[in-house]
Amino acid sequence: MQPVSIVATVLNEVEDIARLVPSLLKQIPPPAEVVIVDGGSTDGTWEWLLDAAGKNSVLRPIRDESCNLKRSPGPISKGRNVAIAAANSQIVACTDAGCTYAPDWLGRITAPLVASTAEYALGGARLDLNDPTVWDLASAPFFGVKLSDSAPTKSCTARSMAFTKNLWQRIGGFPESVFFGEDTLFDHQARRLTAPAFVSCAKAVYRPQYTLLSASRQLARYAISDGILGVRPARLFRNAARCIVQVLALVSLPWSVIPLVLIVAIQCWLAFHPDWQIIRRTGPRTLLARFVFSFLVPWIVVANQMRGAITSKSPANRQNLES
Repeated sequence: MQPVSIVATVLNEVEDIARLVPSLLKQIPPPAEVVIVDGGSTDGTWEWLLDAAGKNSVLRPIRDESCNLKRSPGPISKGRNVAIAAANSQIVACTDAGCTYAPDWLGRITAPLVASTAEYALGGARLDLNDPTVWDLASAPFFGVKLSDSAPTKSCTARSMAFTKNLWQRIGGFPESVFFGEDTLFDHQARRLTAPAFVSCAKAVYRPQYTLLSASRQLARYAISDGILGVRPARLFRNAARCIVQVLALVSLPWSVIPLVLIVAIQCWLAFHPDWQIIRRTGPRTLLARFVFSFLVPWIVVANQMRGAITSKSPANRQNLES
């Protein structure tokens, strides 16, 4: 097998780093190296990486404090670009903190590249079902996160992505001018140059541990980024249409309940059809949470995508606020 470099960028990820790195080091076949760029952690993440690197030479931690919101408008992209530039392999697999990876993930996500049938491969993400919160399950489909490994996905998330170093160079790397949505922009550029391979059962295992508030805030951040970048206008239009229809259904209540009944029926389909066979077994509390979150989604998306388009200001995340 051709040598493969795994890359990631982290900042104040002490709660997740001890899950991420071991899963990457246990890949079969193993990576040639695991390059992790730390943007200046102050919570013990960097010290953990140094200790782990002393025990396993495959791990290559790099500390670069310019990969921080205080010094770069796009610290996540910058961290990834620093890691990829330092990588010694021509095939690169991209991962993300907050995730873990099955032992066969690397072999699967890079298989099209190793076989020279693609320059770019996407695996998507699935929820860690060992201890999900109610709101993890409720919000999953609205973040493009699946509930099973075998579920088809065309997600462009950098949580599970592989590409040739040559393609990364032709694109110009991940865009360092944006905070969120950098993987979406990278994907748009990549698809202009080559067709992606969508790899089954190569998903990152994601463990967000959301509350209703944190899930709503994360959705808002993504929507703000879309507004700043001017991408996914169809998503804005679709969600705006849902908001308008919901309001009209409420306004029409004095004359007829039929529009509201139809809206509720459509809303149930939108909320549950992506993974009904799994979500129906999670209990009434989770089903109610999924239904509630699905109603909130269009309002959060529309308000914040418009906010991003108007203000062009990205919100900071927890790690950058703590650094």
